[in-house]
Amino acid sequence: MTDRSAERDRMVTDALMGRGINDERVLEAMRRVPREAFLPPELAARAYEDSAVPLDGAVLPQPYLVALMAELATLGPDLRVLELGAGAGYAAAVLAELVGEVRVVARDAGRAMVASGALHRLGYRNVQVRGGDGAQGWPDGAPYDAVLIFAGCREVPEAIRRQVKVGGRIVAPIGPHEAALQLRRIVRTGPDSFRSENFGPVALPAMIGEGEGAPAATVVAGPGAEKVQTIRDSAEPLPAIEEADFAAFIDRFADRRVVLLGEATHGTSEFYRARAQITRRLIERHGFSVVAVEADWPDAAQIDRYVRHRDGPGAAEPAFTRFPTWMWRNAEVQDFAHWLRGWNAGLGEVDRRAGFYGLDLYSLAGSMRAVLDYLDQADPETARVARERYGCLTPWQKDPATYGRAALNRGYAPCEEKVVAMLRDLLGRRLESGAATAADRADALDAVMNAKLVADAERYYRVMYYGSVESWNLRDTHMFETLQAILKARGGAAKAVVWAHNSHIGNAAATEMGERGELNIGQLCREHYGDDAALIGFGTDRGTVAAADDWDGAMRIKQVRPSHRDSYERLMHDTGLPSFFLDLRRGEKPALLQALRARRLERAIGVIYRPETELLSHYFDAALTRQFDGYVWFDETRAVTPLAAPETHIQPETYPFGL
Repeated sequence: MTDRSAERDRMVTDALMGRGINDERVLEAMRRVPREAFLPPELAARAYEDSAVPLDGAVLPQPYLVALMAELATLGPDLRVLELGAGAGYAAAVLAELVGEVRVVARDAGRAMVASGALHRLGYRNVQVRGGDGAQGWPDGAPYDAVLIFAGCREVPEAIRRQVKVGGRIVAPIGPHEAALQLRRIVRTGPDSFRSENFGPVALPAMIGEGEGAPAATVVAGPGAEKVQTIRDSAEPLPAIEEADFAAFIDRFADRRVVLLGEATHGTSEFYRARAQITRRLIERHGFSVVAVEADWPDAAQIDRYVRHRDGPGAAEPAFTRFPTWMWRNAEVQDFAHWLRGWNAGLGEVDRRAGFYGLDLYSLAGSMRAVLDYLDQADPETARVARERYGCLTPWQKDPATYGRAALNRGYAPCEEKVVAMLRDLLGRRLESGAATAADRADALDAVMNAKLVADAERYYRVMYYGSVESWNLRDTHMFETLQAILKARGGAAKAVVWAHNSHIGNAAATEMGERGELNIGQLCREHYGDDAALIGFGTDRGTVAAADDWDGAMRIKQVRPSHRDSYERLMHDTGLPSFFLDLRRGEKPALLQALRARRLERAIGVIYRPETELLSHYFDAALTRQFDGYVWFDETRAVTPLAAPETHIQPETYPFGL
C-alpha cells in the first residue's frame, strides 16, 4: 500500500487545525488512522480529500466531520461509545484511538463484515460491528457514555436517547430535512431530561431506518452549510473540458464587447485549457477576433505572427524565455496557438484573422529593440534619433528595476524627459503616416504599442520606488489602454477575450485592493464598457501548480493546500461537485447572490507560491458577486505542462515555441 502519511499530516494541518479543531487527542488520532485502509484500491487516491466518499451501503465520512463530532463528544480513554450512520469503519477507528470500547451499527451484515475486517487488519480489538437498523441502536451494549450519529435525523430516536447514561452525550445532525440540519450536542441531564446545544448548520444524508433511503454521495459539515446548499442548487455542472459543449455557458455573454477570463493561479492546466475552449467558442460562433493576454507585447507578437500567418523579421530570442517561462511557454498555450493558426488559415487578409496580443509592460529591452528594428526599415532617420534618445535607458535593459532607484537621483531627470519626448514624437509620426496594406498596418501597430510599452515601463520602474499602489495602477492602466488601442485598430465592431489573473480581471472595487486605492483592468472595463464587459473568475481547492519560491527562482510543481475554512473556495469545495459554473449576474439567481453577498477570503496564487505563509501571502477579502459576472470552479486541478526553452535559434517549422 502506498505510504500516504504525508497526505494525512497535511490533511490534519489544513482541513482540521486550519478549520478550528483544537483537541490534541483528536488531532493525534486523526494522524494515526490510515483512511485509505477503508477504501477500495481504485478510490485510495481520494483518502485525504476533506469530503465524504460514498461506498456500497455506507459512507466514509468527511474527516473534518469526524474530528468535529469527536471533539464535541468530549471523549476519554475509559468510555464506551456507540457509532451510527456511517458504517465504513473509519470513524470507528478514530473513536477506538480515543476511548475504551466502540460499538458500530452498519447498514447490513455484509457491510458490517467489510468494516470489521478492515478494523481487525489494523489491529483494533476494542471495536465491535454488526448490521442492523441504526435507529434502534445497540441496546445490549448500553448504557453509552456517548453516541455519535453520522446521518441526518428529524429527531434523535427515543431508543437511542434511552441508551445514553445520565451525563452522556449524543452528537447528531437534526432537522426536518437534509437541507435544514443543525449539528447538535444533546446531554442527558436526568432520567427524563436532556439539554441541547446547537453548533450550526450541517448537511448529511438521512439515517437508514427513518425511511429516507441510502446515503447521499456528498457530506458537508460545519458553518456555511446553508450557503453550500444554495451554491449546489445554483451550480451548472460542467462536462469535461475537452467535450464540445464544455463552453456552452459562455453563450449568454456572447453579445459583450469584452469577455475577461481569469485564473486563480498562473500555473494551472485546467484554467488555460478552459479559457482556450471558451475562446474557441467565442471566435468560432460569436465573431470575437482579439485574444489579449497578461503577457508582454513583443513575446505575444511572435505568437501573433505565427497564428495570423504574418511575414516579418525573426525575433532576437524565442517567445516567453524570460522568467516566468512556464506561465505562457507551456503545452496548453501551444495547443491553442496551433488551433488559432489553423482557424485563421481559411480567412482572408490579416485584418480579418483572430490575433494574439500582449497587454503587460515588463519587456523594456524587447520593446526598445522592436521599435528600433521597425524604424530601421520604415524610417532610418527617426531610428537614429530613437537610438540616441533610448541611449539613456540602455544601461538598465537587463535589470530595469534598478533604473527606478537610479532615477531618484535628480541627475536622471533630463534623461527621463528626453525618453518621454522621443516616444511622444514617434507615436505622432507613425500614427500620421498611415499604412498601405493590412500587413503594414499590423507592423505599424506593433511599433506603436512597443513604443507605448517603453514609455509606460519607464514610468513603471520609476514609480515602483514610490509605492506599490502607484506601480500597480500604472501597470493595469497600461493593460486597459493597450486593450482599447487594439480594439480601435481592429475596427469598431471588434470584440476581445482577455486572459489574465483574477486579481486583474475581477472588479478591484469589490475587493480589499480597492480599499488600498488599487484599480485593475476589470474595474476599468466595467467603468468604461458597463454591462458590455463580462468578468469571469476561476477557482480551485487543491491539486498541483507550477510556481516558484521566489522571483526569478526555479519553477517547481507544488501541492496546493486545501482552501481556508473562511474562504469562498471552501464553500465551493463543500458542494462536493467536481466542476461547475455559477451565474452571478444581477437578477439571475437572487438566492445565490444573497448567499454569497458577505465578503469572504479569496485565494490568489501568482508565479510565486508559498504554502507555509498562505493565509498572509495568498488570501485577500472580496465580495465575489460584485467582483465577477460568472465563476468557473474546478475542485481539483493539476499544473501546466512547461515546454523546455530552446537552446538554438528558432526553426521556422516550429515557430513560435522553437520545439
